[in-house]
Amino acid sequence: MKILFPLLAVLGGITIAIQGQINGGLGKKVGVIEASFISFGIGTLALLFIVLFAGNGNISAVASVPKWQLIGGLLGAIYVIVIVLVVPQIGVAPALVGVIAGQILIGAVIDHFGLFEGYASHWMPKRWPEFVCFSCHYIYLIINEEGSFFIGFDAFKKMRNRNISIPI
Repeated sequence: MKILFPLLAVLGGITIAIQGQINGGLGKKVGVIEASFISFGIGTLALLFIVLFAGNGNISAVASVPKWQLIGGLLGAIYVIVIVLVVPQIGVAPALVGVIAGQILIGAVIDHFGLFEGYASHWMPKRWPEFVCFSCHYIYLIINEEGSFFIGFDAFKKMRNRNISIPI
């Protein structure tokens, strides 16, 4: 059972990558904002059916939650618009590395300070070098003069093409 939630997280990551490519293509055909609207509309319909047939919560409790908890949909809309705009320009993998970099950075801040009613873990100071290295690596990948995202793979291709053995 311990493996279920990590596997669901991987599934979520897979769907985000596929969604990025599909929405990026849709955005090239109908427009960025329009593609985002279509994506959210279809997602809203899917969630409506899920709530109607499988929901067991109390949707009317939305009136009593703190108002700041209602911005999740807005944040999701911003994410979808950004992905629809960015994926056709730089590809799925670089876009997702950027997304992951942003998630790790803000996730660390949220966890450290216990923002949004979360548990304050105060672990960030001893991990800051990892964030700096990860961020610098992402920036390097973006400004790589060869325009290649997978720098390591390109190095292996060049070695293979020159018949250079790679000791393992």
